[in-house]
Amino acid sequence: MRIRIAILAFFFVCIANAQELNAVVVINAEQTGKAELQVFTTLERSLTEFINTTKWTDRKFKQQERIDCSFNIIVRQTNSNNFQASIQVQSARPVYGSDYSSPVFNFNDRDFDFEYTEFQPLIFNPNNFDSNLVSVIAFYAYTIIGYDAATFKLGDGDKYFQKARQIVTTAEPSNARGWSAADGAQSRFRLNEDLLSPNFKEFSGILYSYHRTGLDTMSDDLRKSKQTIATSVIQLKSMYNKRPNNFLTRVFFDSKAEEIASVFSGGPQVNISDLVETLNRIAPTKSTFWRQIKF
Repeated sequence: MRIRIAILAFFFVCIANAQELNAVVVINAEQTGKAELQVFTTLERSLTEFINTTKWTDRKFKQQERIDCSFNIIVRQTNSNNFQASIQVQSARPVYGSDYSSPVFNFNDRDFDFEYTEFQPLIFNPNNFDSNLVSVIAFYAYTIIGYDAATFKLGDGDKYFQKARQIVTTAEPSNARGWSAADGAQSRFRLNEDLLSPNFKEFSGILYSYHRTGLDTMSDDLRKSKQTIATSVIQLKSMYNKRPNNFLTRVFFDSKAEEIASVFSGGPQVNISDLVETLNRIAPTKSTFWRQIKF
């Protein structure tokens, strides 16, 4: 009996102190012509353990509160312990009163070259740049947590975006691609810079209103929820007016285009003429989705 009680106590402690992320890692090495190498399986397993067991914050997550996310790594070339790759990072959060998970973050990073020796320990030190592999994964861990937090509490994501900023600052002198302003308008540097920029301060409020006062209220009042979502999306126009084709707006619609089309393709009708006009203006590359929206 004592043993059973001890096991149950341990089980509940583990649940009460669950880590933040529930990540799935997939490594596709077909382009290398060496996909059968054991190192890819080892790396996939090591990254999964690293992401899911690292305590990224001081918050206490329950098991069901862990953030569902995925890290899909496509390795293009490998030579000894050098890997040229890209990484697609995605996350989602549950919608209150439903069994639906809403996509929150979707980012394709093409500058993910790293060194890795099979079985090497993966250890994150926020004050040092020891490995581009670890730094990139840690950057996205904090970015995912920041996006998720921003959808539940107004402005709550900023402290995690600041953690990601620290990684950027530490990694920049390494000359690894993606960490500096010189690496283009679609880099990790640019994403983080824009998330914390006063020029786009309204973005945090848009994430919150879209999810917390929009999607999460659908089970109570679907018409009102749809109108709130429409208003939230229209607010992105102010960011577009400051900087047309800004990166945050693009990342937002890479995550949300299909969902927005679905929300406004059925159910109670709301006035969406301003919404459709805004969508076609600020995200014309997603016009295939916008044509699905019904008046």
